[in-house]
Amino acid sequence: MLPAAQAQQAWPSKPVRLLVGFSAGGPTDVVARAFAEHAARTLGQPFVVDNKPGANTILAAEAAAAAPADGHTLLLAATNHTMIPALYSQRVKFDAVRSFAPVCALAASPTVLVVGPSMPARSFGAFMQAVKAEPGKRTYATPGSGSSGHFASAQFTRLTGTSMNHIPYKGAAQAVTDLMGGQVDSSFATLGSVLAQVQSGKLAALALAAPRRSALLPEVPTFEELGVKGYAADAWYGLLAPAGTPPEVLAALRRAATAFTQAPVTQQKLRSLGMEARDTCGDAFGAQLAREATLYGELARALDLKPE
Repeated sequence: MLPAAQAQQAWPSKPVRLLVGFSAGGPTDVVARAFAEHAARTLGQPFVVDNKPGANTILAAEAAAAAPADGHTLLLAATNHTMIPALYSQRVKFDAVRSFAPVCALAASPTVLVVGPSMPARSFGAFMQAVKAEPGKRTYATPGSGSSGHFASAQFTRLTGTSMNHIPYKGAAQAVTDLMGGQVDSSFATLGSVLAQVQSGKLAALALAAPRRSALLPEVPTFEELGVKGYAADAWYGLLAPAGTPPEVLAALRRAATAFTQAPVTQQKLRSLGMEARDTCGDAFGAQLAREATLYGELARALDLKPE
């Protein structure tokens, strides 16, 4: 048997495929491409981002789970990965937790309520007034049914006793485009997916689902400040490998991921995108995934969330 050091040196022996379950341009894709660039430079092989959108990221996750566990196919997953079992338990051909080896969470972004030109409200109070005036008519966009945005939106309507019309997309980029174009009224979006549009004035941010205000949008109050108690939501972006991936490969990936998140250039880039670097790795990341899968299952049953 090869010594561990030799085994590590043998990987990667060819380009590494990094699957992303969303279309290009969204926050998951942005994190994937930033990590791929870093990993290729430090590990000596190309890391090729493969966007495989559709079915609420099920297609990408299935492909990753079924790939050889040799470290040459990986999944850049987002928060909705642990929401999939709650909605698609009869459809998926993988287990969101057991079919994967956790590498590291790389970044996180809070959820922010944004509105476009079709919604004239420019304060949270005006937004609530407009929504309550036309129950079920005002719309909100999400990156897909069962996505983190869908869960965040449904949780909000439940907490506030409001009714809105869900418009699902195949990724954050198209949802934001249609929001700016006036085809949809609002979105409970990750800050990373709308920060540039908010800063340019193309979208208006009304409230932030986070424990405290963001230094990037210091004038935007939190939902807690506005009286929506107990409402918090953020999105993580993390690296997973197929279950059974050799420990030495996982160790090398974790070293690369940790170096990536600790690099000042990475932290600056993530902050400019409305994200914060995270370095929750290995068993700690795995425990987070298991905990979330259980919690989201309970939430889906309580809210009666179903794929549309």
